[in-house]
Amino acid sequence: MFWASDMPVSISVLADARRNRAGEQYTMTTFSLREFRKPQDYAAVADVLNASNPSWPLTPELLQTWDESRDLALFYTEVLAEQDGRVVAAGGIGHDDFAFEDWRYFGQMGVHPDYRGQGIGTALHDELLRRVRERGAREVRTMSSDEATDAPGRAFLEKRGYVAAWERYESRLNTADVDLARFDDLMASVAQDGIELRSLNDLQDEPQRNRWLHELDWELFQDVPMGMTLTKRPLDAWVKQELEDPTLAAGLSFVAVRPGRHDPLTGPYVGYSTLGRNPSGFYYIGMTGVKRGDRGKGIAKALKVAAMRGLDAAGGGEIRTFNDPPNVAMIGMNEQLGFKRTSTRYRYELKLEDTP
Repeated sequence: MFWASDMPVSISVLADARRNRAGEQYTMTTFSLREFRKPQDYAAVADVLNASNPSWPLTPELLQTWDESRDLALFYTEVLAEQDGRVVAAGGIGHDDFAFEDWRYFGQMGVHPDYRGQGIGTALHDELLRRVRERGAREVRTMSSDEATDAPGRAFLEKRGYVAAWERYESRLNTADVDLARFDDLMASVAQDGIELRSLNDLQDEPQRNRWLHELDWELFQDVPMGMTLTKRPLDAWVKQELEDPTLAAGLSFVAVRPGRHDPLTGPYVGYSTLGRNPSGFYYIGMTGVKRGDRGKGIAKALKVAAMRGLDAAGGGEIRTFNDPPNVAMIGMNEQLGFKRTSTRYRYELKLEDTP
């Protein structure tokens, strides 16, 4: 892990007396900012993040796994806020490995709802910005949504000059609400075209699987309209972050294989779709795509149906997916499958040259 300073941070802050949103004055409070102590702080940080973002729960074990899978060639730093011996806020900021530029950073933070309105978030945010400003940062990105629990966070960002620069739509379905038999003709048509749908587990003994999937992922992502220029992650980092992620449901993630095709980069793989499982029980679609030469044949839809049928056979459950507004084809496909839009996520951007 890389830090912006050789000296560990330990900043005591006496919050100014202020009034909360109801106009009531609160008591002045002392808190401190310090480094993330690993592994002992993972549980406390998970508690803070779950309280501040209850729609996407996580565990201490996941935090540690994700931490250890970071590309160590990229900068990343973290700061915690502590009050009376309790971790009450956590934040991190670093290079964006999906859209790398040395001057661009992606940050995230959370303050426990019981400790908001005391200046803790402001102090944490300012410290994170200080660290990347020292490195010549010109832009910071983060994410929020239009869910009610995210309203304080959106207000916090907008007050500090962040602008909502991009949207992503979230949609959900429950397999119990979908007549999966109505896709029989689709699945038969894809099979007749010579496509085999095989799970990641089915392909685990293929020696070239990871390399082919890595190249396929990069090829497909370049066609996803995400409103930014993407960068290719190194194979080792990609495998750790994607295929070895403990949330990946490998038995419900499918690859479209065309036997006999020998692409020098992607072998016989022409498409794939992944399904992950949040610790709270719901599932989410990571990536779904098909190579250009095989689009328009129902393969992408069939990949998702295969996952839905597999999940249904295992007892069923909720699936969430996220799409960018320009991706009209995928949004339409999801609607045909039964997904219903539930919320909007926003990518906020702060141009540091425009701020003091």
